[in-house]
Amino acid sequence: MAWQMNSERPIYAQLYDKILVRIVCGIYKAGNRLPSVRDLAAEASVNPNTMQRAFAELEHSGLIVTQRNSGRVVTEDMTKIEAARHQLALTQVNSFIANMRELGYNDQEIMELIKSIVHKNH
Repeated sequence: MAWQMNSERPIYAQLYDKILVRIVCGIYKAGNRLPSVRDLAAEASVNPNTMQRAFAELEHSGLIVTQRNSGRVVTEDMTKIEAARHQLALTQVNSFIANMRELGYNDQEIMELIKSIVHKNH
C-alpha cells in the first residue's frame, strides 16, 4: 500500500520522517538491516532515487549506517535514536501548543485540558 504523502513538503523529507518514526518506534530496531531502497520505494510508491535521497539524509543524521556486506542498518547508538525521538516529541508538542493558541487558549487552559485528558485516559 502506498504511503500517504502531501504536496506541502518535498517527498524525500516525508519519506525521511516516516522511516525515522519507524526507527524511533522500534519497527526498525537498532542494529537491524533496513529493507532495500528499491523495496521501500516500491512499498511507498515512489521513485527509488527519491527514497535514496531520504536514506542519504538518514545516513547523514547518523541514524542509519552503510555496511559494506550488509547494506544499510539502523545505528546501534541508542543516544542518537532517543535524541531523534525526543526531537519528534518536541515538534509535536510545539505544534499542538501553537494550534491551541490559535484557537484562543492560553497556557493555563492548555495545561488544564491536557491534565484532564491524561487523567481521563488513565
